[in-house]
Amino acid sequence: MGSCTDPTERYCWGHDPELLRELRQHVLCRNSQLDLLLSLFGERGHLTPASVFMYGHTATGKSYIIETLLKTLNLPSVFINCIECYSSRYLYEHILTNLPLAKKGDKSSAPSTCDNMNDFVRLLKSEVEQRKLQDETVYIVLDRAERLRDMDVNILPTFLRLQELTGLNICTVLLSEILWEKFRCGTGFCEPFTLYLPDFSQEELRRIMALDCPEGQSETLYSNYLSLFMSVFYQICRDLRELRHMALLNFPKYIEPIEKGEATENDSRKLWRNIEPHLKKALQTVYLREVSSAQWEQVQRESADAEDGVTTMATLPVSRNQVELPYYSKYLLVAAYLASYNPVVSDKRFFCKKAPKLSKRSKRTKKHERASNHLLGPKHFPLDRLLAIFYSIVEEKIAPSAIIFSQISSLVSLHLLGQTCSDSQIEMPRYKCLISLDFVRSVARTIGFDVLKYLYDFV
Repeated sequence: MGSCTDPTERYCWGHDPELLRELRQHVLCRNSQLDLLLSLFGERGHLTPASVFMYGHTATGKSYIIETLLKTLNLPSVFINCIECYSSRYLYEHILTNLPLAKKGDKSSAPSTCDNMNDFVRLLKSEVEQRKLQDETVYIVLDRAERLRDMDVNILPTFLRLQELTGLNICTVLLSEILWEKFRCGTGFCEPFTLYLPDFSQEELRRIMALDCPEGQSETLYSNYLSLFMSVFYQICRDLRELRHMALLNFPKYIEPIEKGEATENDSRKLWRNIEPHLKKALQTVYLREVSSAQWEQVQRESADAEDGVTTMATLPVSRNQVELPYYSKYLLVAAYLASYNPVVSDKRFFCKKAPKLSKRSKRTKKHERASNHLLGPKHFPLDRLLAIFYSIVEEKIAPSAIIFSQISSLVSLHLLGQTCSDSQIEMPRYKCLISLDFVRSVARTIGFDVLKYLYDFV
């Protein structure tokens, strides 16, 4: 026998070498994982493992690898997203309905209802035989497999044993972002073959993203742009989908000097000076999706007419400092900020109608202590002080009710307020405000309240 130089061909004797080369062209930087999967699947109809568990972080290629592999080699499979299958009955029926046919001309009448796992196993065996797939391996791919833990207790163990229960060559492929140890919640589990997909390195990410080079642009130019782009984004973001989105979104700004005739592809310094402020601004919005792609491009076009050509935060359609809160929750948040950064002795001067005047000596003393409260950070305050300030700054009269107290709890759960109390003071909780001055000013602006007039450090 002659030697086989391609490890893929060594593992898949029955597959077309052209298809295998095409597969390698589509699946980059995952050669070892791809070779392992191909060795597990073997030839068409060979006995495969009963279940395979693939796990790794977001955007590491789990779904893409298995979907591309099954589609390129034309293996009978059904791909299920467990998020879409919100109930076990819908999951069963979705799998039975989407099973492939052995030939295009064949017909199959998928069952209309499937209520439990016993019926599913029986109907699955019947459907596989009816579709003439009993001589091949049928692959059931369950993406977001961690959702199966929230369904019936017997679902996950049964999917791991479908090969044993049906007597057919069925391989269940589970895709998840969490470890297999998190799935063990009972008995009857058949251990799957686990395959880990590590995060892409910076060079691997750049190689994959180079495939997105816009039509009509030089691959060298786009590669140079990606090197600059990754030098800014790689330390903050490793998500391939997010990086591809942000790279394509900012590339028109990078080639702007070239299109205007102000620079050439080799003027890397001038191109970098043009794109640097925009990459830093885009870095602040990574993962947040504060604006859509169309809105971001519109902002960039508008900023090109400005003198400095830099997009300011004010020009963005949505501001990160804006927050949607109930009406009285905004007053509670402002009151909490005042209680955290104002000394107790200043409450009478700010919130009483007949407040004593500040003496000249006190003004001189305060001048030396200015901004000390904000430099030291927020201080704890009792609940009764928070309510006293709240009822002082609210314009209308409000009776104490459970609604007000529940809104305080909501602010704590949103991590806008922090709650602390010792064992001896369980009935007297103390809070402190966890937001910044810019944040509270934006909240106060929505209710027409000038918070600076009531802050000790700014009066």
